[in-house]
Amino acid sequence: MFPKSLAVSALTLLGLAFSTLLLGWFPIQDVFFILFVVTFLFSSLISWLPSLAFLLVFSPLRTLIFTESSLQLPVEIGQFTFGVFFLFSLYHAWSGRYRLPIINIVPLLPLGTFLFVAGISTLLSISFSVAFTEWIKWVSVLVLSYWVSVLGGRGQWQNIIAVLVLSALANACVGIYIFFGGSGADHLLISDGLFRAFGTFGQPNPFGGFMGLILPISTMMSMYYLWAWAKERQHRFIHTLWLGFFSLSSILIGSALIMSWSRGAWIATLLSFLAIAFALPRKFITSMTLLVASVLIFGGVWMSGLVPNSIQNRIISSTSEYFTLDDVRGVDITPQNYAVVERLAHWQAALNMATAYPILGVGFGNYEVAYPSFQLINWNEPLGHAHNYYLNVLAEVGILGLSAYLFFLFSQFYLLWKIRQHPSLDIRVLAIAMIGSWVYLSAHSLLDNLYVNNLFIHIGVILGVSITLYRQTFHVIILE
Repeated sequence: MFPKSLAVSALTLLGLAFSTLLLGWFPIQDVFFILFVVTFLFSSLISWLPSLAFLLVFSPLRTLIFTESSLQLPVEIGQFTFGVFFLFSLYHAWSGRYRLPIINIVPLLPLGTFLFVAGISTLLSISFSVAFTEWIKWVSVLVLSYWVSVLGGRGQWQNIIAVLVLSALANACVGIYIFFGGSGADHLLISDGLFRAFGTFGQPNPFGGFMGLILPISTMMSMYYLWAWAKERQHRFIHTLWLGFFSLSSILIGSALIMSWSRGAWIATLLSFLAIAFALPRKFITSMTLLVASVLIFGGVWMSGLVPNSIQNRIISSTSEYFTLDDVRGVDITPQNYAVVERLAHWQAALNMATAYPILGVGFGNYEVAYPSFQLINWNEPLGHAHNYYLNVLAEVGILGLSAYLFFLFSQFYLLWKIRQHPSLDIRVLAIAMIGSWVYLSAHSLLDNLYVNNLFIHIGVILGVSITLYRQTFHVIILE
C-alpha cells in the first residue's frame, strides 16, 4: 500500500507547485482566493463540516456586503452559503453515511405549529411577497435544524458546536477591531478613540446579541474541557487544544459583547448565566442555593465599585428607559431621550396594529409595511421591526401567532431540561449551556429582534444540536 506519509508529501509538493504557477499568473490576493476555493472544495468533498463552517462564518456578512462591498452576488450571501452547505451535505447523505430518522421531527412540532399559524397570516397579509419572504426564512430554520440533527449523530455534534463558536469568534475579532477605531463610525463614539463594536452587523445591538447567544456555550464548554483535562490523562493533549480554543473564544466573545456597549446584551447575558447557575445542580434546593449565591456575589461586586462607573450608569439608565410603557405621544422629544422615545413609539405602533388585527395580525413580516397606518406623530421612519420581538410577533401574526411562538420557546426549555438527565457529562453541560443561550434569546428579544443579518441560521443550528442530544438522551433513558 502506498504510504500515507508519502501521499501527504506528494500533495504538499503539488500544492506548492500549483501556488508557484498561480503567483506567476495572478496578483497575490487572487492567488489566496483561488487557493481558498480549491481547498474548500476538496475538504468539503471529504467532510460536510467545512461547508457548515462556510455557512456560519460568512452568512453574517449580509449587512457588510450590502453597505460596504462592491461584490455583487446573484443571490444574498445567506442564501448562497445555505445552498453550498446543503449541496455538500446532501452529497455526503447520498453516499450512504447518514439516514433520516423519523423521530427527529417530534421536537420540531412546536416550531411547525408557529410556521402553520404564520403561514395563515401570510395568506391574509397586507404584502404577500414580504410575508412569504419572512415565512421562508423560518422554514429555513425548520429545515436546517432538522438537517443538523441528522448530521449531528455519531458524536458530530461536538464539531458542530466548535464551528458555531468559531463563527462567533470570527465576528468578535471584527468587533474588537472596530472598538479600537477600525470603523470610523463617529456616531458610535464612546470616548476618545473607542467606538461601539458592531462586527459585520452594522449595528451594535444585534452584534451584541450574536455574542451573547454563543457566549454561554463557549464558556460552559471551556469549563467542561478544564474538568476533562484535570480528570482524564489519556487524552490530555486533545483536551488541552479544546480547552485553549473554547477559553480563548470565551474571552474574546465576552470582550466583544462588552465592547458592543449594548445594555440589552449585558442584561440578557447576566440572566443567561443566572439560569445556568440554577440549572447546573441536579437537586432543586442546591439550584436555589447556587442561584441565590450568584445573585449575592454579583450584588457584592456591584456595590463594591469593581464595576466601572460608565458600565454601571449605562445599566442603571436602562431600568428607567426600557421598562417604561407610558404613552409617548405627549412626551417632549430631546436629544437625551430621543432614542428611548423612538423605541417606545415603535412599541406603541405595534400595539396599535395588534388592536386593529388581534387574531392573525397585519401579516408575517409586515410590520414595516403596515407602519405608516399606525405610526405616532413625529415618528415617520419605520425601524424595520418593533425592537421588541414579542410585540413584533403580536403585531404581525396576532394572538394566535404569539401564543405559538411562546409555545415554541417553552418547548425548547423543556427539551433541554430533559437532556440534563443524560449520564454523559459533556452532553449535560452543553444542554445547560444551551439553556443559557435560549434564556439570552428570550430576554434580549424584549428589547430587539435577533432574527436579523442571517442570525436565524445560527439559532437553527443550536436547535438542531438540541434535537440530536434529545434523541440520544431519549434512547439512553429507554435502554436504562
